[in-house]
Amino acid sequence: MSQRRDLLKAAAAAGLIVVGRSAFAAVGEVSSPAPRRLVVVFMRGAVDGLSVVVPHADGGYYRARSAIALARPGQDGGVLDLDGHFGLHPALAALMPLWQAGKLGFVQASGSPDTTRSHFDAQDYMESGTPGVKSTPDGWLNRLLGAVPAVDGQPASAVRAVSVGAVLPRIWAGRNAVANLASGAAATRPTVLDRPPVARAFAQLYAGEDKLARAYRESQRSHREVMSALGGEDLEREMQAANNGAPLPYGFAADAARLARLMRRDARVQFAFMAVGGWDTHANQGHAVGQLANRLRPLGEGLAQLADQLGPVLDDTVVVVMSEFGRTVRQNGNGGTDHGHGNVMWLLGGRVAGGRVHGRWPGLDDAALYEGRDLAVTTDFRQVLALLCERHLALPDAKLAEVFPNFIDDRHALALLRA
Repeated sequence: MSQRRDLLKAAAAAGLIVVGRSAFAAVGEVSSPAPRRLVVVFMRGAVDGLSVVVPHADGGYYRARSAIALARPGQDGGVLDLDGHFGLHPALAALMPLWQAGKLGFVQASGSPDTTRSHFDAQDYMESGTPGVKSTPDGWLNRLLGAVPAVDGQPASAVRAVSVGAVLPRIWAGRNAVANLASGAAATRPTVLDRPPVARAFAQLYAGEDKLARAYRESQRSHREVMSALGGEDLEREMQAANNGAPLPYGFAADAARLARLMRRDARVQFAFMAVGGWDTHANQGHAVGQLANRLRPLGEGLAQLADQLGPVLDDTVVVVMSEFGRTVRQNGNGGTDHGHGNVMWLLGGRVAGGRVHGRWPGLDDAALYEGRDLAVTTDFRQVLALLCERHLALPDAKLAEVFPNFIDDRHALALLRA
């Protein structure tokens, strides 16, 4: 038994298999009614929301950012005008067709009511869904997975939830099964366990009927079906051809396209999570060009690919993009911004009331700033998520209270989805 565990741990550490609650699940072609889907993209590091959706009509923005402010629409390096008051960072130009089609919207001045400026704590609170409470054992997305009935009463399966990345993040902690999908090109390449001699050796070790043996066999069976659904190296060639030889920075676009392929081909894949880092821009943040722009561009292109490759599945999908907190209104002495408070949430999908910047804008006058330095939070992030759970996923109030305990919200104050 110890030999089994050692081999299994070694394989898992190498990214070859995942067992237990994070085991791969079958994702072959499935003919069943389309479920409502939810994809969460977490921008780790606290992105500067004031550079994502820029309040170009608010004079306070330009007074506070003499060196890093983005120019007004129509000027060199200017923002892409959204509604006359806000504009989109030009590095996110790939998303403008979705905005114009009414499939992309934003919630400005949103975030957590907790006052922490710690990345670790703020991410923990957003992923647990319980700001200020560190003792919550599970993540809100795992609780949601358990609260939403499977399509047509199908039995619960790990295929309903996919986490892109090497390990399960805090948001997926809990009792409900979640599948891991490796990030990058490794997701579609054969692993060591796909080599016949190694596969036979492991098969002999796990030939029994104990819990660990069954988990291993299930993970391998599901791994093969995942690889089959993805199309293996054929998918890589397909995406390279579509890109006309251009590399995909950071790999987000490739991961997003891969996830879209899974969701399009299997109606049981209902929930997904992806995380992207690198947003802690304390120095040399830049404006229309520079560090932040170089990171926003592949993110925007990846989200556009996700929407495009979902195809008709996008009509039943909402993608939420969020970050742990925003950044200071005023630039610092290093040409960057420090840890702040209010931020912007992004919403993308067929049912989104897009083409609008939602939420109450508090303004950037000194008297309106949180603690005299930050964008104030006027919309609790849970208000956005609860509304999506209720109106997109048809979750009743009793179940909402389980997903977001001790939260009293006013969902009717926001019209984030079309009727």
